[in-house]
Amino acid sequence: MERKKYPRILFRKRLRELKEDVNEIGQIAIQAHKNAIKAFNNYDKDLLDDVVKARDKIEELSFHLERKCISIIASEQPVAMDLRFIEACIKVGSHLKRIGSLSVNIAEAAKNLKGEEIPARSMEDLNHMANLVQMMLSKGLYSFIDQNMDMARELRHDDDKVDDLFDQSLENVTSSMFQNKDSISYMIYLLFIARFLERIADRAVSLGDRTIFMITCEKPKKLELKK
Repeated sequence: MERKKYPRILFRKRLRELKEDVNEIGQIAIQAHKNAIKAFNNYDKDLLDDVVKARDKIEELSFHLERKCISIIASEQPVAMDLRFIEACIKVGSHLKRIGSLSVNIAEAAKNLKGEEIPARSMEDLNHMANLVQMMLSKGLYSFIDQNMDMARELRHDDDKVDDLFDQSLENVTSSMFQNKDSISYMIYLLFIARFLERIADRAVSLGDRTIFMITCEKPKKLELKK
């Protein structure tokens, strides 16, 4: 009897390790985003270097995560929820990898804003947006780790707020450009940062959508129509 149980126990252990790996990658991605926003508010080359190193680490860990997932599928031949969880780990790793790259984009854009006079309203809008995106990243990761459907569903509503802030930021930045055409050469990077933040928010939503699909085997939009 013990011999029959052992392979199953080992399989569960391997699944727990996948979850731990995803959490580790997610924590690095969250910190990379934080450092990128710090660089935006007060540029420091060391912060940029930290974000780049984090991006590289995320890519390395995501590669190993995918290999682990493929190995488990090949050796254990999981089905149903277990198979969806393993497949979701691969997808989530891919989203986190993209978040790491977008964080580098933000930090590099911040380098072009060093020493420039940024309108207070634009700084306020982007920081508000960044804080909301940071919250979405945490919510997206923990919705997957804890398999929390309610938290995963909230992300689409949060994303609507980010989209509104993006539109507001776009309007304010372009207005400042018209008022001071000499600022266009560097103000354009504010638009880039707003766009990068909006893309990170989309990835956070994808984490929630993948969680919902993993649990229900249904697309989130279909579930919302049923509700």
